[in-house]
Amino acid sequence: MSSELILSETIKRVQPSATMVITQRARELKEKGENVISLSVGEPDFDTPDHVKEAAIEAIRRGETKYTAVDGIPELKKAIVEKFKRENGLEYQTSEINVSPGGKAVLWNALLATLNPGDEVVVPAPYWVSYPDMAAMAGGHAVSAPAGDDLGFKLPPQALEAAITDKTRWLILNSPSNPTGAVYTADELAGLAEVLRKHPQVWVMTDDMYEHLLYSGQEFATIAQVAPDLKDRTLTVNGVSKAFAMTGWRIGYAAGPKKLIDAMCKIGGQTTSNPCSIAQWAAVGALTGPMNFLDGWKKSFVERRDLVVAGLNKAEGLTCLTPDGAFYAYPNCGGCIGKTAPNGEVLKTDTDFVAALLACEKVAAVPGSAFGLAPYFRVSYATSTAVLEDAVARIQRFCSQLS
Repeated sequence: MSSELILSETIKRVQPSATMVITQRARELKEKGENVISLSVGEPDFDTPDHVKEAAIEAIRRGETKYTAVDGIPELKKAIVEKFKRENGLEYQTSEINVSPGGKAVLWNALLATLNPGDEVVVPAPYWVSYPDMAAMAGGHAVSAPAGDDLGFKLPPQALEAAITDKTRWLILNSPSNPTGAVYTADELAGLAEVLRKHPQVWVMTDDMYEHLLYSGQEFATIAQVAPDLKDRTLTVNGVSKAFAMTGWRIGYAAGPKKLIDAMCKIGGQTTSNPCSIAQWAAVGALTGPMNFLDGWKKSFVERRDLVVAGLNKAEGLTCLTPDGAFYAYPNCGGCIGKTAPNGEVLKTDTDFVAALLACEKVAAVPGSAFGLAPYFRVSYATSTAVLEDAVARIQRFCSQLS
């Protein structure tokens, strides 16, 4: 009998996370002494606020170090209920709240609890890299609904209608968007809701992780708020990672119908069990504490965004829309495709573009093909102005040297 490891059919359907791959490659080059600028990582460069840290420290001192309920401590669930009521006008019971080890776990548990082989999940493209692979791992299939820069990277109602079949079980909406920073208005969500009313078998998963990172006077809206009649088939997902610079604390949460929440808890009970107890208490501090620190953060993000977008639009062959939220820009590199890089590589795709950019100028970005829409690439401006100025100058130099 052979001792060779036989991988499952499930793992064969899954691609490595492109953002993680690029970030790791940049890290390896830095360790070799290369002067690499990584614009691939999706996390704020600011530190977790002090009052959140103090909440964690106090929890440690109180001995809050044991197992908790699988889907969250009562205090955190109550804080989440109050957050949804205060900020989104949404009423939930604590029994309709799930807390998991990060937003990814929330999404994964929901998909695994609801998808059967052959079921479809509509994902507007460009999309966050993990959505299609999560659907595949859960036995379903992601249906890409393209929404390019001519549409402001937002899915119009007619495109949603065209993507829905009798096999569709979910629509995943992400606003503000990773990777584009696009933000759906209340009116745009209302247009999508009109389509969804005609298809009662389709549930909605809203990934609102970047809710508080909005610029240009935009007002945040989520579909359960805009279309209350869809609330009973909506899972509203959020977390503390982005707004509170708590990416490493791994706390995501969601609100939805109790039957779905119970099913998600059942999966968590057989996989991760509870999120870190200390991180949960830190999240209580985050959701119940002051948020005035965001004013300074958002001012910095706007300044960085404007610097990056202006610089990218000055680069030969690139065009870039101004994002209204999150901390990403998603430039179109179509004007560079077909040209030859300084290292002799012919740029046939956006993947070739970012590979040559890293090789020639030591700037790490993520190709648009990983997000389901090419030829683009994603850059994160969640780093210092000095670093971004250097990065933009390198990108401009790279583009000017293409032949």
